[in-house]
Amino acid sequence: MAINRDKPDLWKDDVARSVDLYNEWFMTFAPKAFRETRLKVTKDVEATLRATQNLRKIKPDILRANPSALPTLRMCTCPPLARDRLIGLAKLSKNLVERMEKDGKVPPGLTDGRISAEFARIGAIIQKFADRDILTWLESVAAPTSEQLRRASTIVADRLCGATADPIIRNEQEARQLKTIAAWLNARGYKRRPVGGAKFNAMAPGTYAFRINVPVTLTRKPAKTVNIPVDAAIMLKSARPGDLPVCVEAKSAGDFTNVNKRRKEEAQKMNQLKSTYGGKLIYVLFLCGYFDSGYLGYEAAEGIDWIWEHRVDDFAGLGL
Repeated sequence: MAINRDKPDLWKDDVARSVDLYNEWFMTFAPKAFRETRLKVTKDVEATLRATQNLRKIKPDILRANPSALPTLRMCTCPPLARDRLIGLAKLSKNLVERMEKDGKVPPGLTDGRISAEFARIGAIIQKFADRDILTWLESVAAPTSEQLRRASTIVADRLCGATADPIIRNEQEARQLKTIAAWLNARGYKRRPVGGAKFNAMAPGTYAFRINVPVTLTRKPAKTVNIPVDAAIMLKSARPGDLPVCVEAKSAGDFTNVNKRRKEEAQKMNQLKSTYGGKLIYVLFLCGYFDSGYLGYEAAEGIDWIWEHRVDDFAGLGL
């Protein structure tokens, strides 16, 4: 039985209530989350400045020991260098830069000579474009004062956080959504599965798990098995051997534009899950924020249902 996808007469009111809930949370908690992240990032910037002798020496061995410092270095320039701009200017391997920034590692398979050469080019570009309006000590041979370092670290941290503001807010909102689901389930006697518990398709009745990897078989040739992340998996109390947990994808959005760019992701994930585990698998979205009728209509046409955070009791309609 459908929960919300077959009730378009309710969508307009639900969208308004969902937007109000998201905005209320954003006004109260988003500045705090951003400030806490900025404080942590500021310390990371200070560490990068210390490692590079306050940006006077960006040697290959420093980058080799601190590959995750690259985003900080890019934000120390004028103008701040986008990742692809740095790759183009320094004639770098895209794989090298992406692995440094995303994983904090140097990719295997590159010779020491090539890595050293590329790191030397990174250092040269960063120092050439270093923003001397904020790294004011670079205009002299004198060591920077603690006040100069504090001010520069804060500005660079603001640039870094500004470039990643949406992910910061999205991660905080997702964590809050999962807490909402947990509170609802706990109040009804469900137990959170310990880390490293039973496999996705062998969970005990009345248990749930967050951020679980589910193996699916891709149908394209050659067929292969990959893990896809599911935000929440909930096994009904009434489940029998062989039953599958309800899969929940927590989704939040702070504007109407981006949701319609990402709406195909859920359909792809649902199709992968059902092609592997069968049509009886239940996959729903848990929505909070800016999801308009265009987004809802697309998901409904794909056979995807959803539960609004402002009406969390709709989970009971799934038999939970």
